[in-house]
Amino acid sequence: MPQTWDPESYGRDGAFVHQLAEGVVEWLAADRGERILDLGCGDGQLTQRIAASGAIVVGIDSSPAMVAAARALGMKTDQGPAEKLPYPDHTFEAVFSNAALHWVRGQDEMLSEVHRVLRPGGRFVAEMGGHGNIAAIRVAFAAVLSHLGYAGLGERGNYYPTAESYSSRLERHGFTVEKILLFPRPTPLNDSGMTGWLNTFYRGALDSLPESMRDTAIEETVALLAPALRDHDGHWTADYVRLRFVARV
Repeated sequence: MPQTWDPESYGRDGAFVHQLAEGVVEWLAADRGERILDLGCGDGQLTQRIAASGAIVVGIDSSPAMVAAARALGMKTDQGPAEKLPYPDHTFEAVFSNAALHWVRGQDEMLSEVHRVLRPGGRFVAEMGGHGNIAAIRVAFAAVLSHLGYAGLGERGNYYPTAESYSSRLERHGFTVEKILLFPRPTPLNDSGMTGWLNTFYRGALDSLPESMRDTAIEETVALLAPALRDHDGHWTADYVRLRFVARV
């Protein structure tokens, strides 16, 4: 099922996505005047941060609601899929992406498009979910949905590769990988805890359930996860693993 995004809940319960992006932004090292595409720009918070460097930044996202939120910040943003970018060949010095590539179904098509729109010597700098990302959350949610009779909704179909497999994939599409890093990044959640996280990042699956089952699915998932991801003071930490890389054409 497709994921659906609500910019309001994303801004409240997913603010860590842009707040914890300092590392990948440093790897981008945006220069004044260079053209950069923010692929999967979401609500435009990082697009705005990169633009503050003096770079000429364009965002693109598949979610009309997120595009509207980014435009409300004054960002130039287009709506469309990563697998078919609406830009001429060799348009950008850099393509940047944070926390978006693991949502892309057509990885090979996306990489071909990124390669096409980059200028010779251009760089692709990204951070995405890596192998083992949200493993506990995924298993718990799938188990609850199976118990409720909706096992087919239990997996979002996200792509969480190892560093070795994604390096190979990049190289098959003509990129030279300069550096790539897979690392755990336990991520503290806000006061909405796991309930807020599920309502934001599993919105597509929850909307596909009968309305009468949605609260039950969340409550049972939270109960399964509490022993592993909630501390004695009631604070939640999501079991994130990230894959970050720089690759050039």
